[in-house]
This record gives sequence, C-alpha cells and structure tokens, in this order.
Amino acid sequence: MVSKTIAYRSVLKDYLVLTKPGIVLLVLITTLTGMYLAKRGFPNSWLVFWTLLGTGLASAGSAVLNHFFDKDIDALMNRTKDRPLPSGSINPRNAFIFGIALIILSMFILSYKVNLLTTFFVFLASFFYVVVYTLALKRKSPLATEIGGVSGALPPVIGYAAVKNSIGFEALILFLIMFMWQPPHFWVLAIKYAQDYKQAGIPTLPVSKGILHTKVKTLIYTASLLPLSLLPFFYGISGHVYFVSALVLSSIYLILTLKFVFSKKPNGMFIFFYSVLYIALLFSIMVFDMRR
Repeated sequence: MVSKTIAYRSVLKDYLVLTKPGIVLLVLITTLTGMYLAKRGFPNSWLVFWTLLGTGLASAGSAVLNHFFDKDIDALMNRTKDRPLPSGSINPRNAFIFGIALIILSMFILSYKVNLLTTFFVFLASFFYVVVYTLALKRKSPLATEIGGVSGALPPVIGYAAVKNSIGFEALILFLIMFMWQPPHFWVLAIKYAQDYKQAGIPTLPVSKGILHTKVKTLIYTASLLPLSLLPFFYGISGHVYFVSALVLSSIYLILTLKFVFSKKPNGMFIFFYSVLYIALLFSIMVFDMRR
C-alpha cells in the first residue's frame, strides 16, 4: 500500500513538472496585472478566478504539448534528458491527451465564464507557443525566440480583455514590456547550454550566430527595456513610486548585462534569475502604485 502511494505521488509530480508551474505562475501574475490595470483596482473576484483558472490551464496544457513535441531533442540534452517524457516515466500518448484536455477545458471555461475575446487571445497564446514556436520555428531558426515571444507577452492583454472585453493602448504597453523582456531572459540560458542545443541540432542564437553576437543582442534588448518600463508612468498608469522602482530595476538589469557582455565567462545565470525577479517586481509595483 505504501509503495503504491509513493508511486502515485511520483506520477503526480511528473505530470506537474510537465505543466511548468513556474512559467504558469508568471503567466498568472502578468494576467492579473492586466486585469487590475483595466479596472484600475481589483476586479470582481469570480471574474478573476475564472480568468486565472482558464489562462492557467491553457498555459499548463501548452507546456505539456511542448514537452510532448520536444521529447526527442530533450533526450539529447543533459539539461533535459531526465524530464518525464525522455526518461520514460510518463507515456507520451498520455501526456499528449493531458495537454489537449487542459487546453480544451480552458477554452470551455473562458468562453462560458469570461468572454470570447479573452478566449481568442488565450488560444492565440497557446497557438504561438505550441505551433509557431515549438513546431514551426524552434528546430529551424534562431528567430523562434523572438517570434515565439508573442505567446509569453499576451497574458497582460488577456487580463485586460477579460475585464474590458476590448483592447486599449495600456494593454499594448504591457505587451511590449513582456515582449522585449523574454528574448534576453532566454538568451542567457541559451548561452550557458549552447553545447547542449548544438548537440540536439537546435539553432538557438548562440549556436547559429555565436556567443558574442548573442551577448550584444541581449544588451540591445535589455537597454530597450529601460525606456519601455517607464511608459506606464508617462502614460498615467502608475505613479512616482513605480517610476523610481522601474528606473532602478531596469538600470540594475542593464548594468548586469553590460558586465556580462564584457565578461569572458559564458555563464550568466545570475542575470537569468534576476530577470525573473525583475519582471515580477516590475508588475507587482505597477499594481501597488497604479493610478485610479
């Protein structure tokens, strides 16, 4: 009985890993920010619940399908070979059904409990992640990171649409911040595991263009984030607390990236972790200091 319980827990843990809970959490934070922005305050609790549930399920389902379609290349990389599918702990067919089921459930919840515009944007985010990024571009072009970034930039738009049932310039500002944040966030990781990606035949930017080119492009994107991060203040979304915080957080990000560019070391994982903290704090402070 004990051994069966342990086995069930192990299977549940593996299925949870497939959903990429860290990414789902970030998606939910940025979605909620979009909702708060649209309302200029906390929206109806039930609307928040259904929106976050539907968006979270779609994000989790897309992550599962990403694992499914990448199982062959994951098996070739040291960083990913122990994931549930390449390691054989979960049957690929079951994972595929699980991913599809999560997305279908998400569409059902959002269309009936939120609105069709939100449902469309959630579907678009999943489509870009699974079809455009994972299936069409990842194995063919380094542009996969930038074009596929549309998926990760849509959550604030999704949140805004859930409240307003329309799209405004405010939502576009959050979209642009998220869109510019994602490539440098990933490229630092891609530099560290460049050999892994090369071995798996994935033409990430470090593999196709080299480490120096990737560092320089990372710097360009990070530098672009600084003025973009200040737009919520100048557009009247957030106040002076946000302005100072965004300026400091973005300046630190830029300084860390500059140091990384001129360093001979390929490992910039500190910047990777800082980038996660950066976007979480930026959006949290934006909500805290939002003008009503």
